[in-house]
Amino acid sequence: MSDELVGKTALVTGASAGLGVDFARSLARRGADLIVVARREDRLHEVAQELEKEYGVGTEVIAMDLGTPGAAAELYAEVNERGRQVDILVNNAGFGICGPFLGSSCEGYETMMNLNMLTPVQLTRLFAEDMVERQWGRMIQVASIGAYQPSPNYGAYAATKSFIRSWGEATDFELREHGVSCTVVSPGVTETEFFDSAGQNQRTWYQKLSIMDSPTVAEIGVKAMLKQRMSIVPGFMNAFNCWMTRFLPRRMVRWVAYLTMKDVK
Repeated sequence: MSDELVGKTALVTGASAGLGVDFARSLARRGADLIVVARREDRLHEVAQELEKEYGVGTEVIAMDLGTPGAAAELYAEVNERGRQVDILVNNAGFGICGPFLGSSCEGYETMMNLNMLTPVQLTRLFAEDMVERQWGRMIQVASIGAYQPSPNYGAYAATKSFIRSWGEATDFELREHGVSCTVVSPGVTETEFFDSAGQNQRTWYQKLSIMDSPTVAEIGVKAMLKQRMSIVPGFMNAFNCWMTRFLPRRMVRWVAYLTMKDVK
């Protein structure tokens, strides 16, 4: 355990499983106190107790569905009511919808877009203002390698992550002069509950080839945040593939994405 974040408090959304837990663990390892947020209150308490026991940091639990309208303002108000100061914001909560565009409901897309785009923007807007006033703050916005290309069968999800990537990088530029940085982390295929919740029952050949474990991805993201990097794609294969998209016609990029994902069911 290091002490580089002792005295700082980090708020991590989607912290009941997967990358959210591992972001929280990586920050706790560096001495940060935690506010963990997700829908599953019982799981959040388990995570909080684990982090307190292993790293001796303070933890607080806020159970909330961030995919509902007004959730960001409600969370911000709750944090202020508890008298907590957020120095590090990790916007990790999100989910995907797998399958043909016409195969899912409008309601499903609306919830996904709320959680993946609107809530991160609103949380960042609210907490960043306080960070700017203090002239110090760090943020992670979790995007995806899907942000780098149109992705048939994950089209709407990938588009939400394209939004996060573009907006997050622009926000980093705007806030730098105020001592606040915003790092966009774009993971590739990661061993989490994502595929199950997205409705994808089996991994494609590309996913099996490129999959990374969640703790490694989270650690790369936190290190990038501490270095105040604008953006990072964890994993050499993922980074190389994203870099290559800039040299290919968009029509071809779309086909490549389709061929690597055509076995999704």
